[in-house]
Amino acid sequence: MTKGWTLYDSRLAWTLVAPVLLLLVFFLVLPIAVMAVYTFFTFVTAGVEATTLTLANWQEFFTDSYYHGFLFKTLRVGAVTALICGVLGYFPAYFIWATTFKHKWLLLLLLIVPFWISFTIRTFSWIHILGEQGIINVTLLKLGLIHEPLQMLYTEGAVIMGLLHFLLPYMILNVYVSLESIDRTLIAAARSMGCTSAQAFREVTLPLSLPGLGAGLLLCFVLAAGSYVTPQLLGSGRDALFGNLIYDTIMGQLNWPMGATLSIVLFVVLGCFAAVYTRYMGMSQIVKGLSG
Repeated sequence: MTKGWTLYDSRLAWTLVAPVLLLLVFFLVLPIAVMAVYTFFTFVTAGVEATTLTLANWQEFFTDSYYHGFLFKTLRVGAVTALICGVLGYFPAYFIWATTFKHKWLLLLLLIVPFWISFTIRTFSWIHILGEQGIINVTLLKLGLIHEPLQMLYTEGAVIMGLLHFLLPYMILNVYVSLESIDRTLIAAARSMGCTSAQAFREVTLPLSLPGLGAGLLLCFVLAAGSYVTPQLLGSGRDALFGNLIYDTIMGQLNWPMGATLSIVLFVVLGCFAAVYTRYMGMSQIVKGLSG
């Protein structure tokens, strides 16, 4: 009887999971597999490729430093953005968690309000802030602090600023969810044993919130490294990231095999970072942060 119920439960579980698995295979695994196969096609001319299998695309990537430069720069910009998000995002998250404000939900609402506005519109707004006729340059010129507009737009700094604007809420949410899961009696116990507020934070709160901080760092890094819109709008040609290179290869040069190769490279590289995080931290913290 027990064996029959176990078999029934197993079939029921697979029946319930089957629709989700089919969606994942059709919309995630299959497109990636098709893209991987495309990397071995032979590029003939713009928009034309032959099904003759070749390793030329991979050989070009591994031997051409042009692609390596874009990849390393993308990883650097992603890492810098993630680290700045971590530094700037921890304190607001800690404030929201520690505050005794009765309507804490209002603070969280203010945090997610930017998501109600189109990401593209939010990115465009930085042009009116950092541009030669933007609010910063106009203000500094009227105050007489500068004599000509500063070049702030179409730089790597502008790209990082736009990415920070986009990604900071993700960091704050991940850290806040991690802080919210801390048992406050542990902090009270530390204080009762003679710890100061700073010592209790350093010995209890900070270590227990590290999973959320790590999840935020990974999420910000992956989203920044895979970004296309922000570098396209706020950066110049020399500030383009790997996503812009992929777009230009596919849409500009119409070289689908090479574009597919670059896409798989970025997918694998970012996947490796996610795999390392999953190995030591698990993905549940990221899921909590995104759903928080």
